[in-house]
Amino acid sequence: MIKNMKEILKFAKERGPKTIAVAVAEDLDVLLAVSKAQKLRIADAILVGDQDKIEKIAKTHHIDITACEMIHEKDIKEASRKAVALVSTGKAYIVMKGLVDTAIILKAVLNQEIGLRTGNVLSHTAVFEVPNYDRLIFVTDAAMNIAPDLMTKKQIIENAVEVAYALDIDTPKVAVVCAKEKVNPKMPPTVDAQKLEDMNKEGAIKGCMVGGPFALDNAVSKKAAKHKGIDHPVAGCADILLVPNIESGNVLYKSMVFFSDTKNAGVIVGAKAPIVLTSRADSDETKLNSIALAVLMAAKKSN
Repeated sequence: MIKNMKEILKFAKERGPKTIAVAVAEDLDVLLAVSKAQKLRIADAILVGDQDKIEKIAKTHHIDITACEMIHEKDIKEASRKAVALVSTGKAYIVMKGLVDTAIILKAVLNQEIGLRTGNVLSHTAVFEVPNYDRLIFVTDAAMNIAPDLMTKKQIIENAVEVAYALDIDTPKVAVVCAKEKVNPKMPPTVDAQKLEDMNKEGAIKGCMVGGPFALDNAVSKKAAKHKGIDHPVAGCADILLVPNIESGNVLYKSMVFFSDTKNAGVIVGAKAPIVLTSRADSDETKLNSIALAVLMAAKKSN
């Protein structure tokens, strides 16, 4: 079981390199991350975008991109299409967002002709290394699905489990997080939580252990769970935190990034290939970690 970002980088190096197609690559932090990934032999890269701008950024900031293949394309929509096509034709294993709006890159991903659609829900899974924790914490979905219904939540769980498998977590524990740990008909997320746990017990959600509803404290803290008298295998031991909606997920994600000394990575799951779709505010370190996470997923898919 991979337990921290250092191990994610280590195992990505062992199981890589995998080729990344970067859409609209004229972005400083993206180029820094890609360059580091190549030096570590985690990933190779095909940079699709305005070649003059890419080379200017690299020269100004002394970034070595000499080993990168370059495809010149000034139009951001066409650059996104070309990056996705590189993956759909097998020339790359991972799509990475550069200096382009999320909606544009996702439109290319979902394109019927050259896209990577599978019919499954696309969802974002973030992975956090939290100080003094003995495991990585997964948060989903903080970026894609606004107000997921029951069956969408099921697929979001399945996507997150796929990420956990790539990190050698055989039976991840999934906590369905709500405002409280008791089912209340006036709080629909708690009702969904109970249904998701039942679906897991009945075999409709496989390869993991699902429990809920949990409040955040008793999902991640054994002490809090014991104090509240919660006796459940997931209580205090959760690997994956399924949040009820995008607002709660976004707040949790950004609180962990800005209020604590965490390291993180993120990936979009549900397509034929992993998608590295980080925020423009994310550091080059987070982007590198996300590349490594995507490489582990691509390696798992190709086994």
